Amino acid sequence: MKFLTRRKLSTALMAGLFGLTAGMPVKAQDAPVKILVGFPAGGSFDAIARLLADKFKTELNRSVVVENKVGAGGRIAVDVLKMSPADGSVLMLGPDALTSFYPFTFKKLNYDVKKDLVPVGTVAEFAFGLAVGTAPKVNTWAEYVAWAKKNPQQANYGIPALGAPHHFYGILLGQAIDVPMMNVPYQGSAPIMLALMGGQISASIDVATSQVEAHRAGKIKILAVTSDARIPQAPEVPTFAELGYPNVTGMGFNALYAPPNTPAATVATLNQALAKIMTQADVKEKLNVMGFLPVGKSPQELIDRQNASAKKWEPIIKASGFTAD
Repeated sequence: MKFLTRRKLSTALMAGLFGLTAGMPVKAQDAPVKILVGFPAGGSFDAIARLLADKFKTELNRSVVVENKVGAGGRIAVDVLKMSPADGSVLMLGPDALTSFYPFTFKKLNYDVKKDLVPVGTVAEFAFGLAVGTAPKVNTWAEYVAWAKKNPQQANYGIPALGAPHHFYGILLGQAIDVPMMNVPYQGSAPIMLALMGGQISASIDVATSQVEAHRAGKIKILAVTSDARIPQAPEVPTFAELGYPNVTGMGFNALYAPPNTPAATVATLNQALAKIMTQADVKEKLNVMGFLPVGKSPQELIDRQNASAKKWEPIIKASGFTAD
């Protein structure tokens, strides 16, 4: 038998090792982590998820990808999350509507907030704004209220979805000014903006940052925002609280969730990574440009936030009589 050269011996050993491992299943920790998003690519939720994915790659030392499971206001993504392995390999970035609104707007909901959505942490929060377009030609909230009282049949407001926060902020405002403002649902923020600029609706209620660019360009005018303080992207715009409507205040939020039965240790690891990400200067800057304030606190903070939001909105939703199914 001839002796193998060093090169041939090395090649033979490598081939043998490959033969041993080729049939082995890929370890869970080697597979990419998925962040589910229940909304289309290109929107704010998608942008935040992709920012998180990029940062989680470093913090978790794993590949991280975003999967858009679009439809039903985020509820399709919840269905996917519920059926996913509870090992930290699948997460979901979800809106506050999932925990603070849908439980009261749907008689039959496809998930249980406490059982099926394991809180990892609040990612970011944001304000809502009421904006006007080309008709009526008003410059302040007081002028809009005066116009609405004279023209109650035309006092409507565009929203991106029924049963979401935008919808019920409009109900609160209608009650506050004693004008039954009529909601007009659209499929997302883009068609709302076109309708507003075209004078087809008198106002819109949407995430304030989706309105800021057109506001700065003079195409629309944000009259007020729901946050406690003025938003940095449009510091000239007053809050509803400043204008004498303290009940029309609040911040929307989005959060990261894990599948049911995810171990506490896994949640803690993910939360620590999220908290670290939210303190990074470039993350803060990018979120600020999009109009979001980073949070990244504990899972318990998210639970407390959800409970407080649900407590606030439940009586308002039930009093409205609205149901989504």
